[in-house]
Amino acid sequence: MYTRNSVQFWQDPLPPWDCDQTNTLVCCQVRQETHDVKSFFFRPTKPGLFNFLPGQFLTLELPIDGATVHRSYTISSSPTHPHTISITVKRKVGGVVSNWLHENLKFGSRLSVLAPTGEFTCAHHPANKYLFLSGGSGITPLMSMSRAFHELAEDRDIMFVHSARSPDDIIFRKELELMAFNQPHFRTAFICEKVGAEQQENIISGFLDFNTLQLTAPDFLEREVFTCGPEPYMAAVRAMLEKAGFDMQHYHEESFNFADLGLSEALLETNTNTASGESFSIELTNSKATIQCAPNQFVLNAAHAAGFRLPSACSKGLCGTCKSKLISGKVDMKHGGGIRPREIEQGLFLPCCSKPLSNLVIER
Repeated sequence: MYTRNSVQFWQDPLPPWDCDQTNTLVCCQVRQETHDVKSFFFRPTKPGLFNFLPGQFLTLELPIDGATVHRSYTISSSPTHPHTISITVKRKVGGVVSNWLHENLKFGSRLSVLAPTGEFTCAHHPANKYLFLSGGSGITPLMSMSRAFHELAEDRDIMFVHSARSPDDIIFRKELELMAFNQPHFRTAFICEKVGAEQQENIISGFLDFNTLQLTAPDFLEREVFTCGPEPYMAAVRAMLEKAGFDMQHYHEESFNFADLGLSEALLETNTNTASGESFSIELTNSKATIQCAPNQFVLNAAHAAGFRLPSACSKGLCGTCKSKLISGKVDMKHGGGIRPREIEQGLFLPCCSKPLSNLVIER
């Protein structure tokens, strides 16, 4: 049974949390943010400090229906509070993982995770003026960035524009308003599809469009823009900014749905030419099938091209969703942190970022 013992977390200094040594975290609090959104807070099993950049994500390894399911969630907490780490999850109708988390994850629950990773962070793009645009639960990475600036007492010029279905669906609304109260240069605007009869301060009715953007951030051309939300939302933002002549070198976005990202990117690369005759065979032991893979083709893409839908998410070697057992053969793997060194030693690899160097036998 997990019990609270805050004194051990106040000891100074605490070592950094090492995911390679212990990748198990303990849920220490669950917060109901809105009617269908919860935040889950975690601590290491032994006192330690988390080290990550605001905007990065965690990949969870979850035991669901007798299988291990990997799912990536953006960290919503700030690295300035390193004793705990949190994710914020919206419950989706029919969503296997989000419903499991809402129904099963409680105080004292333990789960395995991969170390924080990801490139969507303001830490890599310092600027005097930011524009944060978010839709729905895509608010989480931008909240982590905003919390970091706020807790470091950096009154950075930030315009935070968030879109939601209704005022009741605005995640972190009170905290964002507190940040705006504390920091003169931090401003917020909420755009809601359904507002209701009662007028509410700082609420704009409708959807984000060019007129609304000009109203909330008239100097948006001068700002570093970070966007996160459903893909249609981000596509609309990209089109709007490009039409307005925005320099897209200063535009950054994160995928709200890692599963959609993985599928679309994989399909873009499945047409690698293997007709030249130079290819390696890949045996899938569980499927009792053998496919062909070109030397310059990722294993995951070859599987998709042959009609086998192996689990995948980021398609960049970041999340670990496609992790598989390599029974025999060699690959050239260039991952982005989605697999631990000890797992590589145990014969695991990531098909999404691995190209064959020989014939392969994979436990899939």
